[in-house]
Amino acid sequence: MTLKDIAVSNLRRRKTKALFVLAGIFTGVCTVVVLLSLVEAMKQNINHKLEMYGANILIVPKTENLSLTYGGLSLGGVSFEMQEIREEELDNIKNIKNAGNVAAVGPMILGPVTINGQRILMAGVDFQAFQMLRPWWNVKGKTPDEDGAVLGAEAARVSGLTTGDTFKMSNKTIQVTGVIETTGSQDDGLIFTPLPMAQELLGKKGRISMAEVAALCTGCPIPEMVQQISDVLPGANVMAIQQVVKGRMETLNQFEKFSYGVSALVLLVGSLMVLVTMMGSVRERTVEIGIFRAMGFRRSHIIRIILLEAAIISGAAGILGYFAGFFATKMLIPFFTEGHGAVVPFSPVLAVGAFMLAIFVGLTSSTYPALMAARLDPNEALRAL
Repeated sequence: MTLKDIAVSNLRRRKTKALFVLAGIFTGVCTVVVLLSLVEAMKQNINHKLEMYGANILIVPKTENLSLTYGGLSLGGVSFEMQEIREEELDNIKNIKNAGNVAAVGPMILGPVTINGQRILMAGVDFQAFQMLRPWWNVKGKTPDEDGAVLGAEAARVSGLTTGDTFKMSNKTIQVTGVIETTGSQDDGLIFTPLPMAQELLGKKGRISMAEVAALCTGCPIPEMVQQISDVLPGANVMAIQQVVKGRMETLNQFEKFSYGVSALVLLVGSLMVLVTMMGSVRERTVEIGIFRAMGFRRSHIIRIILLEAAIISGAAGILGYFAGFFATKMLIPFFTEGHGAVVPFSPVLAVGAFMLAIFVGLTSSTYPALMAARLDPNEALRAL
């Protein structure tokens, strides 16, 4: 009979103890898999939503002057000419290394106009790109195709225009196709028209005032992308909207730290359960171990038998714990993401990691009981007979 046969035979004879150890490791591994899978799925879901929530890179013309505005409040008294960027220069963005991470590029031309006696800032934009750059817009009406305009809520109030009204500008009749509900941003005071139409009305054909870029990047290589865009647009000042980038990374890091902390705590509790159970098992088997030693089994044989038992139980707990955690995550994820398309992919790395972690916890927690069993004096053990 080999040591492996002895270990398996012991597990069969002590099913309750074996099941208790298995339950401890199973619970720990299952909880860790649920937490890590849940956090990973939530990270992907949150990252996807944040990526779809507006621009994170801004392209403006280089200037030596600073604007005296803060939070939409202009302190006035300073006006300066700013050079526009050539619209065709934005095509160079398609040639940067991370061009695949660019979800949308929204060029914008800005200029003051007079509507119904009121001075309003006109913004010519690409409405198709702005569907991704301004997903929070709620337009009462519709965005224009080639001609027409949509008004910010404050611009509509001041000008007295609403959806369906028309106004004249440079002998051109323009229809208001929609009004944007209040956003709380500077968009409320603007009138938006298609980019070619605004360029024609403002006499700035082929030029833009600025551009916004929405970058899809799970790893968020925003600094690298800023540098790449700066290299292809030497006449522009390219900057990351830091509050968006930092906020995104901070949110994801908090989730990750939380999962690691809870996982470590659960594993510690599971290890203590295994340690206490194995020590109790060794004390119950004092006579059996004494007989083994009297038959000529060495201390190393006793240690290997105990650790073999722990390894078999831990391996089974690791496999069962991973699949239980995986299916539990699939059931739980809709409650944490409000059912918005979050998926829990099968991760071979996590599966192997869970199995190895279970083996490690089982063997580590069983080392002291195994050493304790090996140190038993066979004479003292046999006196209990």
